[in-house]
Amino acid sequence: MSKVIVVGGGAAGLVAAWRAASLGHAVLLLEANGRLGVKLRISGGGKCNITHDGPPKTLLAAFAKDQARFLRPSLHAFDNSAVLELLRREGVETYTRDNGRVFPLDRPGSAGLVVAAFEELARRAGVELRTGARVTALRGRAPRLDGLLLDQERLTAEAYILATGGASYPETGTRGEVLGWLRALGVPAQPWFPTLAPIPLQRPQPAWEGVSLRGGELRLSAGPGRRRLAAFAGDVVFTKSGISGPAALELSQGTERARRESVAWLTYASLLDPPESLDLALQAEQRTNPRLLAATWLQRYLPERLVEPLLREAGLDRTMMLKNLPKAGRRALVDLATDLPLGEPQTVPLARGEVAAGGVDLGAVDPHTMALRGWENLRVCGELLDIDGPVGGYNLQAAFSTGFAAGSL
Repeated sequence: MSKVIVVGGGAAGLVAAWRAASLGHAVLLLEANGRLGVKLRISGGGKCNITHDGPPKTLLAAFAKDQARFLRPSLHAFDNSAVLELLRREGVETYTRDNGRVFPLDRPGSAGLVVAAFEELARRAGVELRTGARVTALRGRAPRLDGLLLDQERLTAEAYILATGGASYPETGTRGEVLGWLRALGVPAQPWFPTLAPIPLQRPQPAWEGVSLRGGELRLSAGPGRRRLAAFAGDVVFTKSGISGPAALELSQGTERARRESVAWLTYASLLDPPESLDLALQAEQRTNPRLLAATWLQRYLPERLVEPLLREAGLDRTMMLKNLPKAGRRALVDLATDLPLGEPQTVPLARGEVAAGGVDLGAVDPHTMALRGWENLRVCGELLDIDGPVGGYNLQAAFSTGFAAGSL
């Protein structure tokens, strides 16, 4: 039996600690926060999107190719069905939504039940849990880590597993400083980068807060009318400072990269009505229903709260009838209905992302064990790795799977 220290009491750390202890190791888990699984508790809007449904091949297809290749061994060793069976044995029943996302049954504190289940598994396996224990430094150099500092206290073990998370939501304790310590030890890593985050806009519309755009796709271009860089079909929700919702979260990383490189421009486009078809339909409407208000027509395609300010910005009066609509006004209506401009983004905040891109280079890690190459007793797992999947439970599953591999000492 060897002594193992796990740093980080989130999804990856709890699974790593439980796994190592269940294999007979003496495990000490250190968590900087006052309680375990703080970020796990807010996953899926506080309902805890545990994982995504489907076989490993389906889950892996959601990740970038290099990330999928890295995750394949650990995901096959501890897949979503294994996670859900583990929770079921602890009394946490789950259900799968139509979009494949898996949640605990809706009840008060459902996310807390998931954390409690993993905590109980760890305790029952013999893991010593210490909360309020923030590591302040790592000591040693390749090929061995000699210990770590907990304020002025030095702790040592035969093996160390780092599961400290990324750099998003710093209020949950994920400050990202461990990545800097690892780089100082010669471990190659990419800097943290925002992803799955709301997108602030240069011209926000706080009066539209809470209004949703549905049935279309968010498009990212290199400027107004310029080359399209990316698109994602899904809802967008206006916030006080910009946009959020599934499509905004998915395009946030690409938006920030484009913004840093040159100019980024966002629009929300209809997937149902091509501009040419809608233009012909509007012309037909002008002939058959000439007294229809332009505002009433536009409300068929956009939320009512947006219509009047958009018409005003386009230089059109809300009382204008279709029979009085000039050719330029008709084109403006069609453009608004089919490709609504949202404008330039501001800096996408790293701190507000559900996860952070960046982390330890995957090439520096053994994908079967999560051991750092060139190190005999140091492993990393979870969001500390340079892995960032889409919204939908994929990132939590990656944390569970890599945590299991790291704990399989």
